[in-house]
Amino acid sequence: MMPVSKDTLLRVVRRRAANRHDELHVIGIDDFAFRRGQTYGTIVCDLERRKPVTLLPDRALETTRAWLAKRPSISIVARDRGGGYGEAIARGLPAAEQVADRWHLMENSSRAFLDAVSKSMRQIRQAVGSNVVDPKLLTYAEKLQYEGYVRRQETNEAIQQLAKSGTSIRQIVRQTGHSRKLVRDVLRGQRLDVFRTRPSSLDSWLPWLNEQWVAGARNALALWREMRAEGFVGQSGVVSQWAQRRRLAEKANQSGLMRTPSARVLARLMTSAQEGLAKSEAVLVAVIENNVPELVAARKAIGDFQSMIRSKSAAKLDGWVKSAKGSLVASFVNGVEKDLVAVRNAIVSPWSNGQTEGQITRLKLIKRQMYGRAKLDLLQARMVGA
Repeated sequence: MMPVSKDTLLRVVRRRAANRHDELHVIGIDDFAFRRGQTYGTIVCDLERRKPVTLLPDRALETTRAWLAKRPSISIVARDRGGGYGEAIARGLPAAEQVADRWHLMENSSRAFLDAVSKSMRQIRQAVGSNVVDPKLLTYAEKLQYEGYVRRQETNEAIQQLAKSGTSIRQIVRQTGHSRKLVRDVLRGQRLDVFRTRPSSLDSWLPWLNEQWVAGARNALALWREMRAEGFVGQSGVVSQWAQRRRLAEKANQSGLMRTPSARVLARLMTSAQEGLAKSEAVLVAVIENNVPELVAARKAIGDFQSMIRSKSAAKLDGWVKSAKGSLVASFVNGVEKDLVAVRNAIVSPWSNGQTEGQITRLKLIKRQMYGRAKLDLLQARMVGA
């Protein structure tokens, strides 16, 4: 109902927008995507005033360094551990204190333990007795997964043979036609899972189902009706598949079909409190702990690191780096050692990059309101304000 065009309104917004010129002391810096995987920009926030300061057109080291060099009053910079911001800060503000982002440290450490579990899947299967799979004992859906596993194993063996002969990853990618990520996953031992299992709605009901089965209740539909009356939300097919697996196992004179959960499920079980586990889960964790001690050492290393972050005490950080270097999470430890000062500051400093992450979420909302077509000056006008 206003007698002006939309282009006029946009021009007014752009014309009235102004950069902030407050003296900055503590800032947060991170990248955001104009188009994910293609073009990125940089957002800078004033952590003391909890406001965005500016948007930079890219995340190039020189662009960030030049912007920081013009603001010598900045004494603390909270940042992510990637993107080259650490080097840009060191060049532009060599006296500034760098603080790594605590949330990313927690997330990266959890990911490191998950990778350690993935690398140990072969030993875990041998420990729980499921390193050999009998296709005759599998349900139809599991047979399809097993056939895919056999095909993956052929690919894995071909890639591993090339690596043993001294072929570089780049040459393996060219010769096989597989992606670089797939080749790296194979060489890191991260493509060994037979079944890609997920947490099931049946997990908490397994002890009750086992008792009913031993007592002679073999009708899957009748069991499902009883469970439904007690609050079970799953479908009858879930119970029917469980009963079919039990029958197949009994025909083979086995107490149960040994099936190793996925690496993600095992990582969750090994890092959960013992009192929160079912009896079968606790037995599985105990078997892994007794037979794969390297994984227990990796879990302890990650647990100690996360405890330092939660307690905000970095007194044991240097000792932790030395002791954890030979574990399965050595890659994560090496990354921490390279960025040791910023990681130490992240543990003890009251500042973190959480506010900047929140502003990036707001920036994404504004971009979606404009269908992702906003240019940098309009985003600057809406984020920083008039």
